[in-house]
Amino acid sequence: MPDQRVAAPSDSRPAHPWLDRYLEHLLVEKGLSENSLSAYTADLGAFIAWLAERDAEPAQVKGQDLFLYLSALRARGLTSRSLARHLSALRGFFSWLAGEKLMATDPAQYLENPKLPRKLPEFLSIEEMDAVLSRPDLTDKLGFRDRTMLELLYAAGLRVSELVELKPFDFDPQVGLLRVFGKGSKERLVPIHDAAQEFLAVYLRDWRGQFGPVADVIFLNRSGKGLSRQAVWKMVKKYVLEAGIRRDISPHTFRHSFATHLLEGGADLRTVQLLLGHADIAATEIYTHVQSGRLRSIHRRYHPRSGMGAARSKK
Repeated sequence: MPDQRVAAPSDSRPAHPWLDRYLEHLLVEKGLSENSLSAYTADLGAFIAWLAERDAEPAQVKGQDLFLYLSALRARGLTSRSLARHLSALRGFFSWLAGEKLMATDPAQYLENPKLPRKLPEFLSIEEMDAVLSRPDLTDKLGFRDRTMLELLYAAGLRVSELVELKPFDFDPQVGLLRVFGKGSKERLVPIHDAAQEFLAVYLRDWRGQFGPVADVIFLNRSGKGLSRQAVWKMVKKYVLEAGIRRDISPHTFRHSFATHLLEGGADLRTVQLLLGHADIAATEIYTHVQSGRLRSIHRRYHPRSGMGAARSKK
């Protein structure tokens, strides 16, 4: 069943002073991005609406109430991953209420996380990546723009939101670094390889001006405004299909491919964590299947008791 957010429309979300104060706290003190703040607004707004249907207030909530709410969400078809997201929002909200002395205790502190399935990320092979990168027409301004975006998605492991928000001064051609603002507006510097540097430098010098820039971002649409994430998604889909790849590939697949190919080439997990901008290395550990495969290959090749090692020692 498709995963749908269980929330009241934003214009009908019941207002509650505690929720409004908490969202302001997330925006001003925590520096959450617009997308993250929208998610918290929708998830917590759905909970406030659920309480309102029962003539209840957040101050009256007990652990059992939260359990019933999460059970109701599961009954509507939400996945374990979505339930975990809702629970995370509720934990943050009630922890803040307790910290502000608005509630005597935190009713969410003893709730357990739903078990999440371990899903390996989809990624492109090096050959598939080469096929996709070769599709845009480099004699056309749109084609050159698209090739440059594809190169950066793969060269720097960017999220789509990070790509569309890049500004011209975020690229330092002298040292080949991109300044990237990730989740929570956290800044990181990401090196890009020579080919990506050249595409970006040429695009900025020769092609970007042809779009009649209105917005102060690197990548523009035909009207000179910044691209939407949906536009990048459609662009990626177009070239993936032209490359003959029929799997469900998205811009985020380029980020997965970036991490996977680095690990296959010998990079360590900590370095990949820094390049991806993951705050916690646990988020990067989803790629350990790549490292384990490489380690098995090295073990088979060099251990004296492996088949290959034993065969080589007899020579």
